[in-house]
Amino acid sequence: MIKTEDIIKIASYFSIIAHSPGRLRVRVNPKIVKEGGNISLKDIENLSEKISGIKEIKINKIIASVTIIYEPEIFKPHLWEDLVKNENIDEISVLINNLAKEVI
Repeated sequence: MIKTEDIIKIASYFSIIAHSPGRLRVRVNPKIVKEGGNISLKDIENLSEKISGIKEIKINKIIASVTIIYEPEIFKPHLWEDLVKNENIDEISVLINNLAKEVI
């Protein structure tokens, strides 16, 4: 099971490529492989099943990118940008915990 702290840690390896409300595309720093701990690609892909408001997560290993399809009414676009920049983490943590189905 993936924890809220793990989501925040994963996001620290992201940089935004493109973002429009409902769709976020990020580049993933290769250091995530060594420093990401025991979080698997499957854990990341399955977040859409564990957090309300995230519709789908697509991982492209070849170009090291992740596309997140989300509901902008639930996850305000600025929160994704804050998450990647490691800002307003308390607000984001509360939101994730409130929307979590299985995340702690």
